[in-house]
Amino acid sequence: MTRVAAASSIGTTIEFYDFFIYGTAAALAFPTVFFPEVDATTATLASFATFAVAFFARPVGAIVFGHFGDRIGRKRTLVWTLLIMGVSTVLIGLLPGYEVGAFGLFQNGIGIAAPIILVILRFLQGFAVGGEWAGATLLTAEYAPAGKRGLYAMFPQLGPAFAFFLSSLTFLVASITVGTASDAFLTYGWRVPFILSMVLVLVGLWVRLAVAETPVFQETQAKRAVEPVATENKLPFLDAVRHQWKEIMIAGGALASLFSLFYMGTAFLTSYATKPTQMGLDRNFVLVAGMIAAVFFGLSTAVSAVYSDRLGRRRVIMTSVVVAVPWVLILFPILEVGGEFAFLIGLIGTLLIFGIAYGPAGALLPELFQARYRYTGAGMGYNLAGILGGAIPPLFAAPLIAGPGSIWVGIMLAVLSSISVLCTYFIVETKDTAINDDAAALEGAA
Repeated sequence: MTRVAAASSIGTTIEFYDFFIYGTAAALAFPTVFFPEVDATTATLASFATFAVAFFARPVGAIVFGHFGDRIGRKRTLVWTLLIMGVSTVLIGLLPGYEVGAFGLFQNGIGIAAPIILVILRFLQGFAVGGEWAGATLLTAEYAPAGKRGLYAMFPQLGPAFAFFLSSLTFLVASITVGTASDAFLTYGWRVPFILSMVLVLVGLWVRLAVAETPVFQETQAKRAVEPVATENKLPFLDAVRHQWKEIMIAGGALASLFSLFYMGTAFLTSYATKPTQMGLDRNFVLVAGMIAAVFFGLSTAVSAVYSDRLGRRRVIMTSVVVAVPWVLILFPILEVGGEFAFLIGLIGTLLIFGIAYGPAGALLPELFQARYRYTGAGMGYNLAGILGGAIPPLFAAPLIAGPGSIWVGIMLAVLSSISVLCTYFIVETKDTAINDDAAALEGAA
């Protein structure tokens, strides 16, 4: 279990580190590097639109990697998600800008090809993460002893907290070294975190290759070989939609609030805080604040995951989504007070509430689905939430702030959190579900 916990945690840390450095770069560098021909608001909108592309790619990754994860195994599939993420991230670091080159090549940039290639590589990042999360949580949930799935599913859930800390740290080092407003940062400083991710990927591959396939998957494969399921499709996606479409929809709605807070805390607030026309805070302080908030994020994730074994997944997640409704309504009024302390409170509060729901989610989704299509079903539910809560806010937040005002961003997020409250109400408690018993899993989720 120590090796499994390490493999899942290190893997998700690397995947989300790659994902987060994109969000930070989208706030600090991409509007200038890839969209210099438009005004500042449009450039920011375009930059975060490329950020949102990954959330639309995630369900595609969930279906494709879910298919292979349910057919050839969790471990082998997770190796591929890590490789695709690593290569895509390094290529972003090497990509010339619209009017600027990269490391002495294409001194005048590559024009419109730059943002187009950026979108393609961002899509591949989302594609990989779409397959990563479900596989990493299954790796721990299917190994964990009864009554401790929340505890062990905590380890892949800690990955984003570690990753947000590391991504903020690497950009802080780049900022202190060359300055985020300097030509050096816009030319090559922001690229360093992307290129360095290859080192982390190699470490992650070494750890994952040392882990055996989960016993639940091996048991399922053995049963399939001896007693084929008469109604089983060759595509796990079709079985998941046919038998448990309600669970996919409810899970997606329940976790939409989680993703909206995830996006706000790890990407948008960095942009909002550093813009002179909004909070105008020092970039280095904002990055340090991100590191501090990541600690609170990790602690709330760990505590909520452990307590979900005692109180139940549904009750803990409900706490988060209910608290999120008033919080997002007062978030921007707090930020508009101005100053570093207001920003720190806003960022910590957002990520802390996010962590309360995120901890139990790692055990909840695997428990909702039958083992023979669990990778696909869990990934589809999780990434449907990614579209609702992670893709919609980036497309509307910047125009709302530039137009009618920031309070409307809070209202939009409150609507998403209210949807999550309703969907969480319909979740049937799963903490006592036998995860290796298909009939029990289906009955418990129905």
